[in-house]
Amino acid sequence: MEHPYLFLVKLFELIGLGHFAHAYPHILYTWFVMGLLAFLGALAAKSVSLIPTKSQNVFEVLIQGMEDFMVDMTGEEGRWLFPLVGTVFIYIATSNLLGLIPGFFPPTASINTTLSCALVVVVFTHVIGIKYHGVKYIKHFLGPIWWMVPIIFPIEIIGHLARVLSLTYRLFGNMMGHELVLGILFALAGMFFAPLPIMALGIFVALVQAFVFFLLSIMYFTGAMEHAH
Repeated sequence: MEHPYLFLVKLFELIGLGHFAHAYPHILYTWFVMGLLAFLGALAAKSVSLIPTKSQNVFEVLIQGMEDFMVDMTGEEGRWLFPLVGTVFIYIATSNLLGLIPGFFPPTASINTTLSCALVVVVFTHVIGIKYHGVKYIKHFLGPIWWMVPIIFPIEIIGHLARVLSLTYRLFGNMMGHELVLGILFALAGMFFAPLPIMALGIFVALVQAFVFFLLSIMYFTGAMEHAH
């Protein structure tokens, strides 16, 4: 379903790139989210002080809470993974919430975006496994008994491929569904007041979906760090 009005798409039309903008709005808004987060990160880094302000206290509590939650699941040795998982959470949450602003498109409502995020997590899961176990990481795919390898190995491969599909379609389905509902309400019941309840619910959905992606990523990383049984 194509949005009736997207700011960045209209901007690209003015500079003669309308065809690209209409075909790939998720790419435009992915660049926008990355630029926004980079700008806010640089701005926050400049304002950090030994005597924290109220806003600094709030963000420190949020980030520290996320990190402690992850360490509780992975142990201290998993703390080094927080920059990746935290970045994924912030990116997905920001992308999800962006769709609640009229004229903006959430990149996570495109399967291309959610698939790329899922591939980063799943591929890095195996990088972690090789880092911690080396060649012995293959034991995670072979099962506890040698004669069950022909059965267990295909099941494990299918299971790991299913992780990509699970992460991709869960996030994509929820965000695209929300966009479709909003689009229908905008078309049938006015430009602002009728969709307000759905938009309020959308804030909850956006944060929950980002947290689910964050939680599943931690679980996959933790499983890769553990020794095979």
